[in-house]
Amino acid sequence: ELAKSQNARFTAFSGWEMPVQFSGLKLEHQAVRSVAGMFDISHMGKFAFTGDRLLDIWQTLVPSDLSRLQPGRAMYSVLLNSEGGIIDDIIFYDRGIKDGKQQAIVIVNAGTKDKDKAWILSQIKDSAVEMTDLSQSQALIALQGPKAAEILQSMATEDLSSLKAFEHRIVSLNGVEAFIARTGYTGEDGFEIMLEPGAAQQLWKSLSEAGVTACGLGARDTLRLEAAMSLYGQEIDDGISPLEAGLGWVVHLKDKGDFIGRSVLEEQKAAGLKRRLVGLEMSGRHIARHGYPVISEGETVGEVTSGTLAPTVGKAIALAYVPKPLSKVGQALEIEIRGKTHPATVVKKPFYKSPHR
Repeated sequence: ELAKSQNARFTAFSGWEMPVQFSGLKLEHQAVRSVAGMFDISHMGKFAFTGDRLLDIWQTLVPSDLSRLQPGRAMYSVLLNSEGGIIDDIIFYDRGIKDGKQQAIVIVNAGTKDKDKAWILSQIKDSAVEMTDLSQSQALIALQGPKAAEILQSMATEDLSSLKAFEHRIVSLNGVEAFIARTGYTGEDGFEIMLEPGAAQQLWKSLSEAGVTACGLGARDTLRLEAAMSLYGQEIDDGISPLEAGLGWVVHLKDKGDFIGRSVLEEQKAAGLKRRLVGLEMSGRHIARHGYPVISEGETVGEVTSGTLAPTVGKAIALAYVPKPLSKVGQALEIEIRGKTHPATVVKKPFYKSPHR
């Protein structure tokens, strides 16, 4: 209702009616890059876990070494299947120990929520770990941009300046308890705030009154693409490994024991990758869209996963999978757009780095 009152245009997304834009994609994008924007991301899956040996069990589900975490810290990682493919990308929040039991919150993608839930439950069924699905009972707002901290501080009783990237805590916002994390999906500083729906509506109004721009899925996509962040179902899926997807930094083979998919990742590392996800810059303003063929010397060698005309960068950019020999920065390629080929060059990722972080 709030989004409707702000003249949002809606689209169906993973069973939700989601605002795709409010004031306009470019305006929303620029607001996040220069001041602050807010996104209703309540459609995301939100799971709470409690139990003995919780971290030990989760260590087998992800390739990242969760023992590096301290309570109040979070880690971006991926759930893997036995073939080393990505079931989903997630953020794991270590909530410490309460009543003698380890606690954690895991945020997953909306479109994969049911699949993730079934997979996780199948893996923890013989353990003392309990899972609670908070997806319907808790709302989630992302506040992103260089002024995000200043604006949120004006509504909080606690000092937020000590909250570093990927840290989280329970705070009081406008007198209401909220779970806040210094995380995001835009390439800017910011927070993701989980609280009950009524309080979330009040927070949205307060943020709006504080001058924060309401943003939709359109700007969320252009922002994450400039920052070269993967989108599930496009850059990553069940048939792609984190090594191929440029997510090797979440794979800690040396630091931890066995986990699902480990042997496949070890084989890939030993044999060398056949394909890699690269950043592409078009020489003109033709936009390389999802599914467009990547051409080298007249042959189709890969496929575009995401592409846009990037508002901050001012150029047409894309992500694509190509054979490893063609993945070096400076490599000349072509993109087939409606039967014609247009020149593109492999460039360093990300396309944009925030000067505010």
